[in-house]
Amino acid sequence: MTSTRLHPFARLANYSLLWLFAFPVALPAQDLAKLTVAYSSRSIAPIDYFIAEQSGYFKAESLDVRLVQIRAAVAVAAMLASEVEVLGSISTAISAAQRGAPIKVLAVTLHRPLFWLVARPEFKNISDLKGKVVGVVSIGGAQHTALRYMLRKGGLNPDVDATTILAGDVPAQLQALASNAIQAAALSPPIVIVARDRFKMNVLANVLQEYPTIQNGVATTERTLKEEPKLIRALLRARARASRQFHENPPVPIDVISKVLHVDKETARETYFLSKLGFTQNGIVSEGDAREYLKADADRLKLKEPASVSRIFDFTLQEQVNAELGVR
Repeated sequence: MTSTRLHPFARLANYSLLWLFAFPVALPAQDLAKLTVAYSSRSIAPIDYFIAEQSGYFKAESLDVRLVQIRAAVAVAAMLASEVEVLGSISTAISAAQRGAPIKVLAVTLHRPLFWLVARPEFKNISDLKGKVVGVVSIGGAQHTALRYMLRKGGLNPDVDATTILAGDVPAQLQALASNAIQAAALSPPIVIVARDRFKMNVLANVLQEYPTIQNGVATTERTLKEEPKLIRALLRARARASRQFHENPPVPIDVISKVLHVDKETARETYFLSKLGFTQNGIVSEGDAREYLKADADRLKLKEPASVSRIFDFTLQEQVNAELGVR
């Protein structure tokens, strides 16, 4: 099996800028409510937060939002300790909630897995990775799940045939690949494109169309939701506006991807079109998809049974925001 090419996409042409919202008026810093939002990896996954920050949607909602990159397990602990109010990377938070942590998922933005199995140039097939070292950002997270799936589908037992180590976030994993500290990883855009084009790595598989997932969105503690519902609602509104720009006005996310993730415009453009189908338009997943995800997560955690959908998910505020903004 030879290195697979990423799906080709037509170039942008004749897009008119659909400025759906007026530029927000800057507010004095003392009038802005502070919120800290954690995300786990520098990739397109938290694009809605990046757009909201770059476009001023947080300030328009009287929010001073600090986006911080924290490893998922640490971020969950920080949120439970009230050091972080919101998680953008929610897979590990859902696992914690299934074990009893008082966490609610209020929105789901990324519901398809944006991971491609990337290997060093000397490895042409998944079977070549037997006995090799693979890297992940966290054990049990969405990336780790995707990596295990692709290795298993390629004929390897991920528990026996490969050694899995923590190798930092996705850009750090590319560095580890380049230095041969690891031989493969499940990379997300735009880094998978950089790995293919600049480092001549082989792209062996992807899981975009293989299974649904719940990876990014908005999660907070039940306490924060109870004590600060207006702030959380404002955050959901800013994020929903950013999501609309992502889906309806491609030049905006392409520009943000280029600026925030430090890639050229062509890479940003391919990243956008490669990833767009993975994102929800309304921040909500069906009860069936939520139930299926909880079951798979509970199986991985070796729980007797999964938590109920209503125990983990509460889309009430998101539904209200969608009605206000005309989002379907």
